[in-house]
Order: sequence, then structure tokens, then C-alpha cells
Amino acid sequence: MHQPQARPTRLLTGLLVLAGCLLLTETLNAQSTVEKTFTNSINMEFILIPAGTFKMGSENGDQDERPVHQVTISKAFYLGKYEVTQGQWQTIMGKNPSAYPGDPNRPVDQVSWDDAQAFLVRLNAKEGGQSYRLPTEAEWEYAARAGTTTIYSFGNDPKQLGTYAWFRGNAERHSHPVGQKQPNAWGLYDMLGNVWEWVQDWDGKYPTGPVTDPKGSATGTYRMRRGCAWNNEPGVCRVANRYSVVGYRDDFLGFRVVRSLP
Repeated sequence: MHQPQARPTRLLTGLLVLAGCLLLTETLNAQSTVEKTFTNSINMEFILIPAGTFKMGSENGDQDERPVHQVTISKAFYLGKYEVTQGQWQTIMGKNPSAYPGDPNRPVDQVSWDDAQAFLVRLNAKEGGQSYRLPTEAEWEYAARAGTTTIYSFGNDPKQLGTYAWFRGNAERHSHPVGQKQPNAWGLYDMLGNVWEWVQDWDGKYPTGPVTDPKGSATGTYRMRRGCAWNNEPGVCRVANRYSVVGYRDDFLGFRVVRSLP
């Protein structure tokens, strides 16, 4: 009886495996060529945040932090190492609205969500592209957690908060220059404390299942802010804490910037 030859099938399988290996190698090489840090023309420093998956929310927090759900951030992005400073705002917008001026390295405050968007329009025009934006709420929490699952990015002990954040217990009723406290594990400063940070999303309920690159509700009345500020107690500075407001201005409201990768 004639037996069918297996050699062509084996050859095809081998070629497919080889092609897959070459594609994987090319992808890894492309990722490895992305610089870990980036500084733009107005000296805004950025940290590369890797793609990954994390658990967003808290079962022990407020109602709007539930349910805890799996979020996948499918693509790496750059996030500001620091909150946008008064000096950077002045360079782009030509004025400083902050309630606590006097040091260009303090975070800009007294900016609404719309003000932040206006800054981004001008920054993109200056830098020649459309890559600068606010982080999504999911990107913000992913970066703030920096791989942790604890109440704060540094653990569960609120007594350690003063090492990483300006809050009611140490801020003396005002903001402080960025980068004076310890960063989180990914090198980001002041993710908790100093000023609240606007994110892109409208207020909305969390999904009940796994999601990839969520962008929040399509419409809404309230915009989300994250991270707590100089006038907040430790309980407010939990990394999962959410707060939504109409897009107003206050002396504890600022933001940090994402630079998207091509």
C-alpha cells in the first residue's frame, strides 16, 4: 500500500515555526529600541510605561471602586515623570494661573479639564504632532500602582505616606515643587499627593469583566481626577480612590501628560 509522504508537511511546519520566531524576534527588537525615558523641547521628562495587565479598583474602598476587574493596557506609553509645572505651563500658555506661584517647579494649579486640553493642543503644535494627551483613568491607576496590589503604591501603611507624598499631614497647606518625595517603583513622582491630576475619562461605573484599553463612558457630566492633593487625609490618597467633578478650577487641581508611542 502506498503511504503518503510526511516530509512536505514537516517542511511547512518548520517554515511556519521559523517565521513565527522571526516575527517574535522583530517585535522584541522593536520594543527594545524604545528609549526608557524621553525629554521634550520644554524639558518635560517622561518615563516609558510598559504594556501589561493589572487589577483595577478595590473591594474595600468606595462603591465606585467596585468591582475589581482585570484591565489590559495593550501598548506601552510615556507618562510624565512629574506633574506639569508652572514653568512649563508658562512656556506654553504665556501666563501662570496658579494660586501658589513663586517657584516654576511647583505643579501648575487652578486649571480645569478644559484648560489642560488647551495646553495639550498648544504643546502638540509646538512639538509637531498629536501624541500628547491626558492619561486615561486606567492608564493612570496602572502607572500609579507600578505593579503593586496594595492600598498605596508603596504598601498598606499610611504612616509611610509622607515619604512619597505631600498631603495634609506634611504639606503646610500648599503645594510643593515636584520630585521632592520618593518615586514609585516605576520612577514616577507625586502620583499621590501634591495636586489632584485630571484624567481623560468621564465619570462612569466600572465594567464587570475583563477589558482592554478602556476609555470610560462616551459622555457624561463629571470628569475624573486621580491621586489626591496637599490638603487630603491618607484615606483619600489610596491608589484606587476615584473622584469626579465638573471641570472647574481650584488650588489643588493639576495634571500630568501622556506621550503616545507611534
